[in-house]
Amino acid sequence: MISTAQSQTDRPDPTVIAAQNDAFRKLACLGVPPAQPIQGRMHVTRSLMEAGDGFMPEAVKATGEFAMFEPENDPEGWHDFGAVEIRGETVFWKIDLYETDSDFRYGAEAPDNPATTMRVLTIMLARDW
Repeated sequence: MISTAQSQTDRPDPTVIAAQNDAFRKLACLGVPPAQPIQGRMHVTRSLMEAGDGFMPEAVKATGEFAMFEPENDPEGWHDFGAVEIRGETVFWKIDLYETDSDFRYGAEAPDNPATTMRVLTIMLARDW
């Protein structure tokens, strides 16, 4: 049987994951290179791509600049979800963490290890949720 204290030490550090997720968002959305290599992809939904009139670039930029993390919208402390308002429309973004060699089938076993974790940032209109 694993003690509670031992299982707590085996858990990944949320501040490390949050820093990596923030660095990845800034790389994917703003082109700011991270201090350490971070693997990932960014996807936007079709409706966001079809919004027209420069809406998608605004949404991507706002996602990269997002910094309003509170316990209500970031309970794990991972900085993996947010909502931004663009021209009166709510846009959600979400980062999912996968094993690098799992073809996006399995969640990351060590989400704080950038060498074995693939981040996928999805940006979508809230009405698409």
